[in-house]
Amino acid sequence: MNAKKIWISNILFLTLAMLVSPAPRSFAEDLKLDYGPVGFWKTIDDASEQPRSIIKIWEQDGKLYGKIVKVFYREGESENDLCIKCTGDNKNKPILGLMILQGFTENEGLWKNGTILDPESGNVYKAKLALKEQSQAMDVRGYIGMPLLGRTQTWVRIEDSLS
Repeated sequence: MNAKKIWISNILFLTLAMLVSPAPRSFAEDLKLDYGPVGFWKTIDDASEQPRSIIKIWEQDGKLYGKIVKVFYREGESENDLCIKCTGDNKNKPILGLMILQGFTENEGLWKNGTILDPESGNVYKAKLALKEQSQAMDVRGYIGMPLLGRTQTWVRIEDSLS
């Protein structure tokens, strides 16, 4: 082959390689990959529609757990508040640091078979978690008996516990 044919064949190969290769992604796009529910989530108060807390969710032995790592205090509340309405091991534990999600397992993109603790009422509910909006939001549904008899909150993913 002469030099001109080699040059044309190299150009064709590079052009074809660029067409079939995925486009390079930025670091910001990489952060939005689906990491599942693991990470930090901001909860929103149903009544005031203001941020209420930040929950850290982690996976351990194939199950999800979550605890309160920050509270957006209302008037009259403080970091010394205890879960006085809780029962069992959580009775009178500090709300800050309280484990509120326990035992979720994944099944076809839905995390279920876990429980959620409402520190304001002390009640523990069955719950399920469903990611949405490219994993940047998550529906958290707590219920009694069956999912039809419950309530859903949407939590928003944040980058860290300080947001």
